[in-house]
Amino acid sequence: MSEYPPHPDFESLKSVISSVAQWAKRCRDSLDISKSFSDCGPDESAKIARDLKLQPKELAMLARKGPRASDLMPKMLASLEIDARELENDDPATMRDLQRVCAMCADKRQCQYDLNNGIAATNFRDYCPNAYTIEALLEARK
Repeated sequence: MSEYPPHPDFESLKSVISSVAQWAKRCRDSLDISKSFSDCGPDESAKIARDLKLQPKELAMLARKGPRASDLMPKMLASLEIDARELENDDPATMRDLQRVCAMCADKRQCQYDLNNGIAATNFRDYCPNAYTIEALLEARK
């Protein structure tokens, strides 16, 4: 046991180090997936794309985005009181489309900010490329 008291900023520093470690892991995971995908030949890539009902270029773009590219989608759905698991079971094609569009979204910072501040349900229409589909899901509940 140390004879010195902990530094007053220990908890803040611990949080920063943890965030950097998580970021590094996400980057490493993303590079591993991207490399695995790039190891596929064009025929195999085309077959995977066809199986997923995507264009090969779209599949390549999704692979570059990494495995966590659509992590905000279930959070957005939850903020709107839409059960992502229920949607996945009832309409997997719609859920896959929501995830695909979310993965390609350029407004993740705004989305994360709104989710963190509890205002996503009010603001998503302003930036979310899935707004039309989400609106249809909300309307279908009525």
